[in-house]
Amino acid sequence: MHVVPDRPAEMSPAAPLRIIAALSGGVDSAVAAARAVDAGHEVVAIHLALSRSPAAERNGSRGCCTVEDSHDARRIADVLGIPFYIWDLSERFQDEVIDDFVAEYAAGRTPNPCLRCNEKIKFTAVLDRALALGFDAVCTGHYARIVDSENGRELHRAVDPGKDQSYVLAVLDEQQLASAMFPLGDTHKDEVRAEAARRGLLVADKPDSHDICFVADGDTSGWLHSRLGDAPGEIVDAVSGEPLGQHDGAFAFTVGQRRGLGLGRPAPDGARRYVIEVDTASSTVLVGPPTLLDVDLIYGDKARWSGPAITGVTAARVQVRAHGDTVPADVDVLGDGVVALLGESLRGVAAGQAMVMYDGTRVIGSATITRATRQ
Repeated sequence: MHVVPDRPAEMSPAAPLRIIAALSGGVDSAVAAARAVDAGHEVVAIHLALSRSPAAERNGSRGCCTVEDSHDARRIADVLGIPFYIWDLSERFQDEVIDDFVAEYAAGRTPNPCLRCNEKIKFTAVLDRALALGFDAVCTGHYARIVDSENGRELHRAVDPGKDQSYVLAVLDEQQLASAMFPLGDTHKDEVRAEAARRGLLVADKPDSHDICFVADGDTSGWLHSRLGDAPGEIVDAVSGEPLGQHDGAFAFTVGQRRGLGLGRPAPDGARRYVIEVDTASSTVLVGPPTLLDVDLIYGDKARWSGPAITGVTAARVQVRAHGDTVPADVDVLGDGVVALLGESLRGVAAGQAMVMYDGTRVIGSATITRATRQ
């Protein structure tokens, strides 16, 4: 069994570093930056301008990167007494996160934009610029732990299971982890808010941002339609082949979806129907009973390793949703692809999702799901 080292790397005594602290304007990144300052590091705060037309204010817990958020970030830096800059990465965010999100849905897949943002923006674009400017690391308010072991730096789950973000950080490789800092990994969220209040940070009670940051109203289907237009097609019973209804775009559906199907009549046995398959090429959505969603064999590609790459067959636990449960699996690595034979079936696994592999609390790596089936 894998043994977790006692002390996260962020808490290890070391010489002061030059740190870029990414301030979103929320409580988590604020306390993370404050802890980096307390540790004696030379800290410079940045706020990422990711929207080309930022809204003035957030809508409750929805959205981010608003003008309000940038003002909050500046006030946090003032309280901490550290320099503050805004880095405009809106064009790169559009190209590598938003356009990728649209393209994936257009192809009938279900992407996770948070993984793509962490991979392409926060720990590639930001980290590359920080290192080029002579900084040693990028500090964020993510809930995860980096620990030093005899095998090098490792990414681990946060202490607070309800806030753990190791799933969306599993795209980070060894080199990126070497220059990342997550000071909140050993702390529960309620303690972070209490600490923010003690420090006099006005964002102590600010709501967390949820959902997809660039879909501020939470209507992903409507947002996709505004960019892809309508592509009418049929909703078909996966068992009988009988047409059951019409839709305006298969891209707006995802495997496992139950709500919003717009079917006028129930299944013959009265059971609820779920989306079983999305075919954007023919604009067809297959629906059926939930038992058709059960899978125990998952194929993935574009594998990324949060440490040394594994080879051959490895026993692990697999997670396919940001806050989903893990199941035991035998993971077989084939080039940059991964095949996971599950010890327990999972329901509603969609192409485009991330399959993250764990050894205890340690993240082994991740892959993008290409197909899920029954053996």
